[in-house]
Amino acid sequence: MILFPAIDLKDGQCVRLKLGDMEQATVYSDDPAAQARAFEEQGFEWLHVVDLNGAFEGQSVNGTAVEAILKATKNPVQLGGGIRSMAHIESWLDKGLARVILGTVAVRDPELVREACKAFPGRIAVGIDARGGKVAVEGWAEASELGVVELAKKFEGAGVAAIIYTDIDRDGVLAGINWNSTIDLAEAVSIPVIASGGLASIADIVRITMPDAARLEGAISGRALYDGRIDPAEALSILRKARAERTSQ
Repeated sequence: MILFPAIDLKDGQCVRLKLGDMEQATVYSDDPAAQARAFEEQGFEWLHVVDLNGAFEGQSVNGTAVEAILKATKNPVQLGGGIRSMAHIESWLDKGLARVILGTVAVRDPELVREACKAFPGRIAVGIDARGGKVAVEGWAEASELGVVELAKKFEGAGVAAIIYTDIDRDGVLAGINWNSTIDLAEAVSIPVIASGGLASIADIVRITMPDAARLEGAISGRALYDGRIDPAEALSILRKARAERTSQ
């Protein structure tokens, strides 16, 4: 179980959106690289980064900030937002990313995801963002008719390292993760699932450790960390203890 601190990039700044709305962005830092170092110093083991402008525009926009983050931290970094071609995937992995997250292209061109998984084993994740149970694309600006589980099952056996599942209706509003749909997804596929959207408190961290959430790889936290609603030391201690208990069983 991994707690992934999130750095969402908009115009080179570290922000959090409310309900995926670019007009409702709260700026938390003008120095994303410093934020990445801070998360590493707090004991986090991974970093989740999203190029928000890139997600809307279909190409990398905050590349300079991402490269600065990669230089600032030794932690593995996963990146999503605007990565739509094999050339983009290869370029980012060559720059030191641990994982590339493919979202819109997973809907538009699932074969590209499969090809990328073959070319870069263990380094391709799929981002599934949903509103009302239907997958959204283009930075959450457009809805598709695809259901969450329907899309996820397209990648069974393809070698996808993880699925990052976000309930847009809960993102950035501290309403708590949609545990029912997240756990349903994790039980429907063999691919590890990372919960995203709405993580609000230490209670959510404890919830990840419950037996029915055992199939989850972890969860992503943004606003709750930045606002101090979750103490990093306490959260990481809870997860380390839970991991140790599962290992000993």
